[in-house]
Amino acid sequence: MFGRLMPKEGRFFDYFNDHAALVLEGAQELNAFMSDMSNREAHAQNVAFIEKKADKITHETIHLLHQTFVTPLDREDIHKLISNMDDILDLMEDVAECVMLYDVREVTDAARKLSEICVSCAEKVKQAVGMLSNLDNSAAILKICSEIDQLESEADRVMRSAMSKLFRDEPDTRQLIKLKAIYELLESVTDRAEDTANVIEGIVLENA
Repeated sequence: MFGRLMPKEGRFFDYFNDHAALVLEGAQELNAFMSDMSNREAHAQNVAFIEKKADKITHETIHLLHQTFVTPLDREDIHKLISNMDDILDLMEDVAECVMLYDVREVTDAARKLSEICVSCAEKVKQAVGMLSNLDNSAAILKICSEIDQLESEADRVMRSAMSKLFRDEPDTRQLIKLKAIYELLESVTDRAEDTANVIEGIVLENA
């Protein structure tokens, strides 16, 4: 009886969806950044603005978690999911800051390919998160999580190939260092998306 009277807060899913939408928006902005270096500063500012909006949602989610007696998902899973999504955007901001800090004026096709994969990962994260409120979607969610894993593997292959070409063909040591850092950060975005997928997969398997 008492358990039924305790509040079961549903706003968590709204926060998840809002944050996932910002992850996708950030990825799209980062991809535009990689494709339009002539407007580097504007794109970098946009990525930072999106990241700050997502930070606010993360803080609101954790605050709500501390205020809620009965949560729709395991408390640790809620914390891990929102934190991992926040890490995705943190890394996107790191990419933009790296480009600006190193005064990179042009990036390679490999960097653009990695940023495109980041967008694909973000799209999948948004789709999976959007289904979490109804675990009747468990099979579809698990399929999306598997697709995110495949995208991360693709990003890893692109990065390894790009690194090989960089160390083989780039004569300018400073440019090599700059591009290496950008490649690694872009690939890390997909790593964190995969971590997020693993959290979502765990939620589904525990609750479906």
